Amino acid sequence: MLSARVNAAAALLALSWAGAAVAESSAGCGKAPTIESKQYTMQVNGKQREYIMKLPDNYDQTRPYRLVFLWHQRGGSATKIVQGEDPNAGGVIPYYGLPPLANDSAIFVVPNGLNSGWANTGGEDTTFFDQMVETIEADLCVDTNLRFATGFSWGGGMSYNLACSRPEMMRAVAVLSGAQLSGCEGGTQPVAYYAQHGTSDSVLNVAMGRQLRDKFVQNNGCTALSSEPNPNGGQSVKTEYEGCTEGYPVTWVIHNGDHNPSQVDQGSSDPFAPANTWEFFSQFT
Repeated sequence: MLSARVNAAAALLALSWAGAAVAESSAGCGKAPTIESKQYTMQVNGKQREYIMKLPDNYDQTRPYRLVFLWHQRGGSATKIVQGEDPNAGGVIPYYGLPPLANDSAIFVVPNGLNSGWANTGGEDTTFFDQMVETIEADLCVDTNLRFATGFSWGGGMSYNLACSRPEMMRAVAVLSGAQLSGCEGGTQPVAYYAQHGTSDSVLNVAMGRQLRDKFVQNNGCTALSSEPNPNGGQSVKTEYEGCTEGYPVTWVIHNGDHNPSQVDQGSSDPFAPANTWEFFSQFT
């Protein structure tokens, strides 16, 4: 009886999502854009905030695009995400490696943190996000059902915050070696959730990443695992949770590395985060 009730509830949620997932175009669709691929500033709660835009090549004002936010780590900056840092020294590759995989299907937004981070004091970084979305979607053609966020470390914490505080706005997030660093207002609604973490993380212990993951395992109605997945030696292990509410998957990748957004599998020179992240995001259309 309990199982039947749970399945019925899941079916109702799935139908609810299916209704909400009809493509919805932003107000900017059909307009000649004024936003270009460059840095912009805005005032948020009396403070100047900066963000960098990257539009697709041959942007089409009649085509609704995915909108992807890329949040930097502590001590990082929007410029460092755009330019990239040495991945062999634990740095990020440009734009977290996503634009080449997106095949001109996404608009990328790279915000700049206050004091090189995302303390989100009084929710000011969440408000910054809200204002960016409003400004961008008034000017550019965005599918408002396809907003995403990803980031490493504190950027992962900010992505997690949006999954908690803006579930109605976020289709999915990808948290790379994150922890609860930017708050989690709300945190009771489902959001499609990808995360990866290293068992040797010396900055944010792997238990911190598991704690974030488990909130969305619960929120998304997934079946909890009986034991924690472990890396296969130098190979990362990907776990796709079962039983999740339709439209709200959870994927967890565990590896044996340290605090590193550009971790590679043994025998490979390509970080696995970009392909895993884009595979997760691109399943939503």
